Amino acid sequence: MAITRIEPGKRMSAAVVHNKTVYLAGQIGSPKGDVKSQSAEALAEVDRLLAAAGTDKTRALQAIVWLADMADFAAMNEVWEAWVAPGHAPARATGEAKLAGPEYKVEFIITAALPD
Repeated sequence: MAITRIEPGKRMSAAVVHNKTVYLAGQIGSPKGDVKSQSAEALAEVDRLLAAAGTDKTRALQAIVWLADMADFAAMNEVWEAWVAPGHAPARATGEAKLAGPEYKVEFIITAALPD
């Protein structure tokens, strides 16, 4: 099976497609915003990358969400719940982690299927 790399770089690719599955690198928003604005920006980037791979959020299989502070869980979920397509919520795990810098509040890692 072929492997397709979307926006490959020296360190990582933004997405990798293999065997009808799309694996996204972690997506973040602008470091200047709060957790809601960072979530919205990151999920918009998820939409863009899924479209580049030939799929969309209705085919999301799994989401891993890292929050810099679990106190932001409810605020992040407001944005998440507005983004998720009704009836198409992926399996999801959320945890707290030290992100790339203290200005980052949230990171989303999505795995999705390609259409049949």
